[in-house]
Amino acid sequence: MQKGVQRRLLAVITSVMACLAMTPAAHAQSDEIRIGEINSYKIFPAFLEPYKNGMVLAAEQANQDGGINGRKIRIITRDDAGNQGNAIKEAQALITRDKVHALTGGFLSNIGLALADFAAHRKVFYLASEPLTDKLVWADGNDYTFRLRASTYMQVAMLVPEAAKLNKKRWALVYPNYEYGQSAVETFKTLLKQAQPDVQFVADQATPLNKVDAGSVIQALGEAKPDAIFNVLFGPDITKFARAGATRKFFEDMPVVSLLTGEPEYLDTLGTDTPEGWIVTGYPWQFIDTPEHKAFLDAYQKRFNDYPRLGSIVGYMAIKSLAEGFRKAGATDTDAIRKAFAGLEVMSPFGPISYRKQDHQSTLGAYVGKLGIKDGKGIMTDIRYVDGATVQPDDAQVGKMRPQK
Repeated sequence: MQKGVQRRLLAVITSVMACLAMTPAAHAQSDEIRIGEINSYKIFPAFLEPYKNGMVLAAEQANQDGGINGRKIRIITRDDAGNQGNAIKEAQALITRDKVHALTGGFLSNIGLALADFAAHRKVFYLASEPLTDKLVWADGNDYTFRLRASTYMQVAMLVPEAAKLNKKRWALVYPNYEYGQSAVETFKTLLKQAQPDVQFVADQATPLNKVDAGSVIQALGEAKPDAIFNVLFGPDITKFARAGATRKFFEDMPVVSLLTGEPEYLDTLGTDTPEGWIVTGYPWQFIDTPEHKAFLDAYQKRFNDYPRLGSIVGYMAIKSLAEGFRKAGATDTDAIRKAFAGLEVMSPFGPISYRKQDHQSTLGAYVGKLGIKDGKGIMTDIRYVDGATVQPDDAQVGKMRPQK
């Protein structure tokens, strides 16, 4: 046999053997539904480690009995280090290298907006799990982005009736100086002014995210002499703020309305420093006795030997929503999944939710109550669930805020 023919035959044999060697892996990959998840794990571990647990539980449940339409879910996670550029870089790698069928995640609002813009340009489906900014579904909304968690507007709208009941005229505002905090304050001003026309806003304390100078903020608030405070700080900032105010006895007889502070992620840290009486949104996992929540709580505690945090609910529902979306779509291509999500109905630990066709916002709600202390730990008392469907603008308002096709 001539040497040239031998070389060609050897090349063919080598190629065939390589293809055969790759076949099982390629076949396994084609049978997966791959979800790319991006988040700020190193920066916000208190929220995102329970969030990851929630994702794991939902994926395990979805993969039982053959998975989704015969395909198992696989989650591929990436850390964005709290940086928009890193988030886009990781999203690009997930799409091109890992061949994911959808993206999810995002903690900070600015990163959620960056991922939504990426999704629109790359025409890839993105379920924003945690970012709260209203722009995500309204001013900067697009066909490829849906959002799970109750938005800034929704959570503020849950608290405004409680704020109006206080009948306080002079309000001070404390918030992290980026998209989420700015949006929350503007919404609070607008809605409270509608409910109480004579209200005044006498102090505006915008602080750097995760870098609050709590002592200076408390001093400035004291000088403004407000009748009540609206707080939007979270994470390490809320702990510093609450403790600084307690040390100076500033919160004695001072009504405070506070976004997110009733979440276990923050109450766990505050402990005996939990500011009793604050009106908050949060997640009182110990006191929710619905069948849906009991089933979730039992499964979560059995799997992780721990109690859930709000992040656990968000992570769980992100993957459960995607699983239901893929099941409804019967396919994994982007057009099929985004069409399936418009009006998608899913059962959550809080009860049934749906994803609105008009703005891609889910109707997942939150609990409203007051802060208290029990056995040295922060808790929520006087709780009530607010369905997210009851605190959203009507279609006419959404039509004015969301870009027209």
